Amino acid sequence: MNVIGKVLPVDGYYVSQKKSLPVDYEKSMTHLYQPLIGTESISLFMTLLHEMDVQNSEEPQTHHTLMNYLNMPLDEIYRARLKLEGIGLMKTYERLVSERTVYTYELQAPFSPSEFFRDEMLAQLLYYHLGEEKFDHLKQRYDRKQPLQPGKNITVEFNDVFQTFQPYNTTMNTAYNQQNEPAINPIDFSWIKRMLEQRMIPAKNILTVSNKQLIMQMMKLYELDSHEIEKSMLWALSDENMLHTEEFKNACHDIFKSKYNTTTIKLTDKVRPKEVPTSAPQTQEEQLVQHLEVISPKQLLEDLSSGNHASEQDMRVIRGVMTTQGLPSPVMNVLIHFVLLQSNMKLSKAYLEKIASHWSRANLKTAKEAMVFAKKEKNRYQKSTTPPSPRQSYSKNYSNEVVPDWFKDRNKKKVKDTANKNDGETAEDKERMEAILKKYSTE
Repeated sequence: MNVIGKVLPVDGYYVSQKKSLPVDYEKSMTHLYQPLIGTESISLFMTLLHEMDVQNSEEPQTHHTLMNYLNMPLDEIYRARLKLEGIGLMKTYERLVSERTVYTYELQAPFSPSEFFRDEMLAQLLYYHLGEEKFDHLKQRYDRKQPLQPGKNITVEFNDVFQTFQPYNTTMNTAYNQQNEPAINPIDFSWIKRMLEQRMIPAKNILTVSNKQLIMQMMKLYELDSHEIEKSMLWALSDENMLHTEEFKNACHDIFKSKYNTTTIKLTDKVRPKEVPTSAPQTQEEQLVQHLEVISPKQLLEDLSSGNHASEQDMRVIRGVMTTQGLPSPVMNVLIHFVLLQSNMKLSKAYLEKIASHWSRANLKTAKEAMVFAKKEKNRYQKSTTPPSPRQSYSKNYSNEVVPDWFKDRNKKKVKDTANKNDGETAEDKERMEAILKKYSTE
């Protein structure tokens, strides 16, 4: 991550504090936070904390002075600041004063030792950093507002700074994320609620406020998909249909080990792909791929049905395929799109499962990979399978135009004059699909 020039030595700063610190904050900073974020970040926090006593309220201090205090170059100070922000110990605000950048560093009170161990994610991270023996020793020993608005809040989030393992594919979605970086809800609890109710499990007993917090933290910590979280929850249910939190955490960790072939959980600086000049997607196919990369299967079904709710039956089929085959959401989206277009907008479970099994063995990870694979394998599907539709007259010529071949094929299928009109492709179907593609290309 290139941080040179992010902050200049002449840039000014003020320090503020939202609330008073707990009495035993130094113990938390030394024994609990320091193993996670390092000595540089702790030194920066303590220096800024005591800077409040000597700062001039009329004239901001410069970062050059801070460099002298800490005997650290400015790029290291900047990285230490990001770690403080990511772990929740600082908020940073930025404004221009007389054509000069001035920051306000708002220090956040660290958790007391007992509060720290009640935060499931931080406690899990400390466990992996220190080991079981040292962690248990510390746990036994310790386990007993109106913010300022000086400017735009530019504080980074936890996932912007840290990762808990080396990702298997750092280039995935690079171009799209650099341009858009959409804020997406990490988990759809309505999906989980529906899954529990279908199994006659009382969702209200499981999806409590504390359990939802735990689920989101474990999802973030272990980088798990929604269907993997669902599987962990089902493993951790008691006979009374209550979520056993320790078993749930163990189940998440077991899936993590199986998924990434590692048991190492360490808080490290987030790996960022090299920034390369990228242009906005030029073709409709590129725009469609990008949209399929970020939406959920549920949202795709609703888009394809003009905003109507996805049916219980379709969601049950999709959930079963995702859980059984372990397909990522972007790949599942392409698969749904492919099957619907080949099957007269009917989601056939048998046809979906047959193709999903093949795609799972191909180890597809992104919507683009799935799109390319679908084009390549199209003829094989047409020869070896019979989709639940009488229309099997496809164009044999591949094309490099703006829409996927299998998308165009749907509009090129011949309908016999004697065929049942319900099996034929209606003008309404065409208009709806064209409207959907147009929507993707304009979002």
